[in-house]
Amino acid sequence: MSRKFQRRALFATQREPSHWRRLFVVMALCIGLFYGTVFLWPVVPSSSPSQAQFPGPSTYKVKIAPQSSLGSIADQLSAQGLKTPAIIFQIAARSIFVGSKLKPGTYLLPEHASLGKVLLKIARGDRVRESIAIIPGMSIWQVRALVDKHPALIHQTQGMNAKQLLESLNLHYPGDEGLFFPDTYIFDPDDTDLSVYKRASQAMQKQLSAAWDQRESNSPLKSPYELLILASIVEKETGRHSDRSLVAAVFLNRLNLKMPLQTDPTIIYGIGPNFDGNLRKADLRKDSAYNTYMRKGLPPTPIAMPSKESLQASVHPAKTDAIYFVAKGDGTSHFSNNLKDHESAVDQYQRKRNSAQK
Repeated sequence: MSRKFQRRALFATQREPSHWRRLFVVMALCIGLFYGTVFLWPVVPSSSPSQAQFPGPSTYKVKIAPQSSLGSIADQLSAQGLKTPAIIFQIAARSIFVGSKLKPGTYLLPEHASLGKVLLKIARGDRVRESIAIIPGMSIWQVRALVDKHPALIHQTQGMNAKQLLESLNLHYPGDEGLFFPDTYIFDPDDTDLSVYKRASQAMQKQLSAAWDQRESNSPLKSPYELLILASIVEKETGRHSDRSLVAAVFLNRLNLKMPLQTDPTIIYGIGPNFDGNLRKADLRKDSAYNTYMRKGLPPTPIAMPSKESLQASVHPAKTDAIYFVAKGDGTSHFSNNLKDHESAVDQYQRKRNSAQK
């Protein structure tokens, strides 16, 4: 090999590492520039023409519809004001491996947030959630008022009467009382109130069906709806878990003996939402479908939203022949199986309450 060729080969060998080094540096710079743009360049605007999109200090609200593809998400966010072309959004999402992980919902993005931070927040599903709580023992008018005034719901049912609400939910009952299971329901902002009612009614149907299947063969209850009515009365008569099955047993014993239930909560429900908290003797003497002092059997509808515990107590009553009970004043009740003992207990606990009030 000539010296000239050797010198050329040596020069080429020395130059090759330098060429790849420069190529690596250029690629690293390009990648660094790209990721720097993704995670440093702000894409969330600092102001918005719509207060709905800019609901609070330094936050910007965007919504992503369910079952959206990556391209659709890019278009939705671009239409809502994010300052990033849809194609760049898609490339960035795939490059940081979250293209298939973006979740639907409503998101509050910090002002000046970068594209990378936006993508990671949406991939985590760190979205805004709202809630509404139906408390055991609430009446239908309390539930309706609670739902109607929730600011994060789209109100489709506001102004509907009971029949219209039931038709919207495809339910067939004499009324809408007692049909919505007490629980806390989580939803996205701008969800419909009808969807909350639907979830609550489906939850109640599930609990009611499960309880009905467990009823005893000698139960005087003739239908799941009668079970719902009784459970609502049990719910209003006691808040003590230990007393629920005893209270349920008293009412079931009375039904079996064809005795009036004689329960104040039904009278109060019959008076309606204008009840002033003072139950008078005249109220007990005023006949109505809910006057269980004057009429035997169950009232025509539930009187509240019963809990799972009250439903279960109504199908698993305590083994007792008690047909009377009186409140002790501490949240519990005294139970009796004859009128003489009951009247004695009434005198005892009424005296105790009267002396405590003096």
